[in-house]
Amino acid sequence: MTVVNNQSIEDKKCLVAGGAGFIGSHLVEHLLNSGAQVTVLDDFATGKRENLSFAEADERLQVIEGSILDSRNVSHAIEDCELVFNLATLGVRHSIKNPIANHKVNARGSLNLLEAARGLRTLIRYVHVSSSEVYGTAREDSIGENHTTFPHTVYGASKLAGEAYARAYNITYGLPASIIRPFNIFGPRSHFESDAGEMIPKSILRALTGNPILVFGDGSQERDFTFVSDAVEAMSKIALESTLIGSTINIGAGKAISIKALAETIIKLTPTTNKGIEYSEPRPGDLKRLLCKSDFAQRRIDYSPRVSLSQGIEEVIRWFRDNQYQWENWLNLETGKNWL
Repeated sequence: MTVVNNQSIEDKKCLVAGGAGFIGSHLVEHLLNSGAQVTVLDDFATGKRENLSFAEADERLQVIEGSILDSRNVSHAIEDCELVFNLATLGVRHSIKNPIANHKVNARGSLNLLEAARGLRTLIRYVHVSSSEVYGTAREDSIGENHTTFPHTVYGASKLAGEAYARAYNITYGLPASIIRPFNIFGPRSHFESDAGEMIPKSILRALTGNPILVFGDGSQERDFTFVSDAVEAMSKIALESTLIGSTINIGAGKAISIKALAETIIKLTPTTNKGIEYSEPRPGDLKRLLCKSDFAQRRIDYSPRVSLSQGIEEVIRWFRDNQYQWENWLNLETGKNWL
């Protein structure tokens, strides 16, 4: 059970916008395991009902199909909630080919949810989940919360707009909002498909099915990968920590690895099926380096990642192997250059 300053998630009524997505579904699972009641609002554009199959018989879970852009859906979903988590989003590759739609969900959708939360008498905490993409390429060795924000894509810019709205609602209306900037979360159920696909699950699926791992550019880009269980535990702790109202908090592993080295790690862990690396042209708007400095979270919520990169990759490989019957269908959904 998550407990901070003698406060507990148990019996709290929570809303998770985007709760059928990869990270959202893991947060829902964590909240239910901690004794909470959870409402999910999701339009299933990228989220999946099967991501919530672990709780299909749990009466504490309510799933509302609807968009964060529809104020009626938002008002219905948020009613009487105490903790609100905004994870509704469209991703970075999606923004390259659909910038307007991406902005609407990530920025205007966030504003819709904040406005609904403003009138909520039961609200204890509002947690806005942003992204490390708001920083752009690291200009220092590691990125602390005060690092310059210089997003390279509409996704990064729209996530920055969403968190700016959350700060404005905190300052102007006293909304008890906290902002989280996670760094490259991965784990079971992570997106491999279409423009939502991420490097680790896409690469594992390709390696297990006898296809080369795709690396865009020369592979020197560096990322800080955070296992999903570490990230959602941090989110729930931040939701209970009243001294973090109005704060921005980084969540990452604090270790950078190049995309080439990541691909080589996956190759070593799939030795009988992989076909090596295939290099292609760089991805538009790609960042050169992201490395999280999470000292603030360490001090305030005793944040310390428990799952290493290699352990996490092995977990994702196991998840794919447990779902081997889906591989043929999944390969049809995995698009290589998924920003086109």
